[in-house]
Amino acid sequence: MSRIMAIDYGQKRAGIAVTDPLQMIATGLETVHVKDIWQFLEKYLKQEDVETIVVGEPKNMQNRPSDASRFIEPFVNGLRKRYPAMKIERFDERFTSKMAHDTMLAAGLKKQKRQDKALVDTISATLILQSYLESKKY
Repeated sequence: MSRIMAIDYGQKRAGIAVTDPLQMIATGLETVHVKDIWQFLEKYLKQEDVETIVVGEPKNMQNRPSDASRFIEPFVNGLRKRYPAMKIERFDERFTSKMAHDTMLAAGLKKQKRQDKALVDTISATLILQSYLESKKY
């Protein structure tokens, strides 16, 4: 089987998570500066077999696209253009940053580590991917 990748795309950074080849476990991979995302994807997708890229879809409490959508949509359009054979899916990312902070608290990380925005982005991507995997089970 192939991996599934999730991207939590932000204005400055993109958190990235991937599954194992059996698509059972979501693991945080890293956080990449958005200016380096295309170079990162090109290299990673040459090395690994990825069948689907899931991009977090920011929504507000009324289930409408949030303000962040204005810079995420061009990225998603770019993905579709650069990788036309790749399955690109969107998945609701509401509360993932809050859940990432809660996860770091539960893990006992010190305050300085919890303020590491790159770590928050990677954990958020992992949460998006895990939620996506769970939604496919039913």
